[in-house]
This record gives sequence, C-alpha cells and structure tokens, in this order.
Amino acid sequence: MRCPLPVIQLARRIGEVEVGAVVRVLADDPAARVDIPAWCRMRAHEFVGADGNAYDVRRAS
Repeated sequence: MRCPLPVIQLARRIGEVEVGAVVRVLADDPAARVDIPAWCRMRAHEFVGADGNAYDVRRAS
C-alpha cells in the first residue's frame, strides 16, 4: 500500500488491541519511514522501531 494507506489502516486497527500491545505494520512505501513515527507522535503512541518494511507501534491508551 502507498502512504497514507498504511497509517490509515494502523489508525483503524490500533483500537482493537490492548493497551501496551504492539501492532506490526507492513509497508514497502518509503514514505512510511517518516509517516508512521510522525503519526505515533501525533497520537501519543510509542513507535517501537522498524525492521526493513515492518514497523512496530505500541498502543499507549
């Protein structure tokens, strides 16, 4: 998926996991490297890190 679709899907799904759980986003669009951490900052979730095309986000609340 091209950005911003991975961020949109993340926003839809993050509420389905428990607080403290990690969601892994798979995105091969280079913009995801910037967009996903920025979304985490704006929404007060923790960007755990990236491994290739996988981005881990921990639900904060």
